[in-house]
Amino acid sequence: MKKYEIMFIVKSTQESNDIKTSAEFMKNIITDNKGKVVEFNELGEKKLAYSIKKEISGYYYVMIVEAGNEAINELNRKASINENILRHLIIRLDEE
Repeated sequence: MKKYEIMFIVKSTQESNDIKTSAEFMKNIITDNKGKVVEFNELGEKKLAYSIKKEISGYYYVMIVEAGNEAINELNRKASINENILRHLIIRLDEE
């Protein structure tokens, strides 16, 4: 399994429970596809540099995961179609 850093932004105009549910949704995609969430950090609400889908702020999350290609592809697919996720970025970490 490879190591990845995944950053995603959740809409801040939702209820706080819905924001946490969206974050858990992203974690569950990895664990349901035989991956492992090594680290999960909530960076809090931040103002966006430019508006995305008419949103001016969002809740930032960063997680470090160990997962196979299937889990990463599924996360990328579901994050793209989820309306509550404004942006996501997946970076493969080099092994040292």
